[in-house]
This record gives sequence, C-alpha cells and structure tokens, in this order.
Amino acid sequence: MFEILKHFETKYGTLKKKGLRIEGLSMIDPKRKKHVIMISKPFIFDNRQLPKTYEGLDIKAKIEGDLPKEFLVKKDAVKKEYVWAPIKFEKYVDRCTEEIRKQFGNPLMSRQEMLDALAFGNFEEHKRKSIQMMKDGKIPPFKLN
Repeated sequence: MFEILKHFETKYGTLKKKGLRIEGLSMIDPKRKKHVIMISKPFIFDNRQLPKTYEGLDIKAKIEGDLPKEFLVKKDAVKKEYVWAPIKFEKYVDRCTEEIRKQFGNPLMSRQEMLDALAFGNFEEHKRKSIQMMKDGKIPPFKLN
C-alpha cells in the first residue's frame, strides 16, 4: 500500500507548487479495512488535475485556509446549509472571475472551466450529485439559482 502512495507522490508531486499537500494513507473504515490517500489543498486549486481514485484507493481532500465568503456557513444558524451548494460556486466565479484567472495563470479561462476546476473537477456532475443528495435527504435543501 505504501508503494501506491509513493507512486501517487511521484506522479502528482509537482502539484505541491500549487499548494497540494500529500498527507499520507488513512484508514476510514476499520471493519472493511478501507484506506484512502489523504491530501489537503487550497480552495483555489484546479481539481481537474487530480484523480478521484488512484490504484484502487479513493482520494480524500480537505481544504486548507479560508473559504470565500460565498461558502461561509453560520455555525449557529437554525437552518443548516450545504457548504458546497452549486449556486455558491457560481456566485463565487461570477464575483471573482479575474482573480481566479490570475491565480490559475490563464487569462482566457472560461466560466465553465473555472467551475469545473473549483467544483471537484466537473461542475455539472457535482450539481447532479448535489441535487440527488438533496432529494434523498442526505444534505440540507439549497437553491438552484
């Protein structure tokens, strides 16, 4: 298993310059002995550059640093809200287009490319999954626009 982690570090280690931190292996389900590769990254990170799984291990990521104001959730709010609601990504990209383009070093980056990069690699897939989880009652309801 450590070989898989070494291969992952070799293949994706160049992303460390962009803020990626490879934290190592972690067991998330002791009963089934399920391990994952744990990483951390800044919020503004091109998630399209990372796989969801690598050689049979899921990649679990956490955001390091502050989130933009669109994603802040009031801790004492009566109604819980879904921090990764698709509309939040859209509002952030619309508000900070130039800043995002500058951060990614791509002055011609389209809105859709920014959404894909920030929303876990594929914005439309994230939106579909979020709507389904909301319908299934797994996450709090959110506005679609």
